[in-house]
Amino acid sequence: MADTIFLSASVPDPRRSPRFAETADSVAITAAVTALMYVTLGRRMLVWGGHPAITPMIWVAAESMDVDYATWVKLFQSKFFEDDFPEENARFGNVVFVDAVGNDRGASLHLMRERMFREQQFQAAVFIGGMDGILDEYELFHRYQPTADVVPVASTGGAALELANRLATPAQDLREDLDYVALFHRHLHIQTRERRFRKPMDQPAALADRLYERRG
Repeated sequence: MADTIFLSASVPDPRRSPRFAETADSVAITAAVTALMYVTLGRRMLVWGGHPAITPMIWVAAESMDVDYATWVKLFQSKFFEDDFPEENARFGNVVFVDAVGNDRGASLHLMRERMFREQQFQAAVFIGGMDGILDEYELFHRYQPTADVVPVASTGGAALELANRLATPAQDLREDLDYVALFHRHLHIQTRERRFRKPMDQPAALADRLYERRG
């Protein structure tokens, strides 16, 4: 079974969170999410909490690749937001709906995130753009997955930049390198020679058996 990557991302809303919107780069956020899909899909499981801006980005990237993307991703969605689910939710076959906690938005999100982080073991978490929810997800993720790698893509701005500053992230490329495909290959330890597999069950357990043969 493939290792699992958690994605925490959003595009900051200047009305709700002007301090994060001030540093956020929406073009970089889109590019980073798309690059993450390109690097991971067919190679690693990807898990995220449903977001009306991010879920459509993921679906656009996923449908362009020749893998059974519904088996390579898992989307968690709180029923608190049921009236605002993006239509792309219906295009993912692996959606986990988590009951709302009354009319409490914060408690509903907390419950959904707890289920995400308790129900699987993660190799790494990638943080892109975002607002306060990014910071909340990092705190809970780190509590349940203390040994997993943390990859705050500071160049996308927003809460990811603040998180990188809080953690004193030493990797300068997370702040400066806009070649997100190469960036994720490095930080997620996914070799460029690693083949994609249509479904996770098709992927060999041994890394050596997943690689393309070298030529020449």
